[in-house]
Amino acid sequence: QVQLVESGGGLVQAGGSLRLSCAVSGRNVSRDAMGWFRQAPGKERAFVAAISWSGGSTYYTDSVKGRFTISRDNAKNTVYLQMNSLEPEDTAVYYCAVDSSIVLVRRRPDYWGQGTQVTVSP
Repeated sequence: QVQLVESGGGLVQAGGSLRLSCAVSGRNVSRDAMGWFRQAPGKERAFVAAISWSGGSTYYTDSVKGRFTISRDNAKNTVYLQMNSLEPEDTAVYYCAVDSSIVLVRRRPDYWGQGTQVTVSP
């Protein structure tokens, strides 16, 4: 059974930073694409960032470019999301995702985590 477990969420003031982690078990993700989505209250889940299996390609939604950085450690089966210059608009539940395709991981990934709450106060 594939499990994705996020950690690192919490409450932070605007302008602050958080680093999310997502550890995967039950599947070797070293050849998978990995990504992050978020769902704000009253809104649909939306793509945030993705990274190819090698780490050589990364993708971001426009609103986080220059502030968020996605990375991965294949030896640890883990993906990270470094979030800097956080804004109240970044408040959401953040989900990690895994898919064999760098295209589908940004749209309809096969595997999801349970989510971690990020709250940014003004």
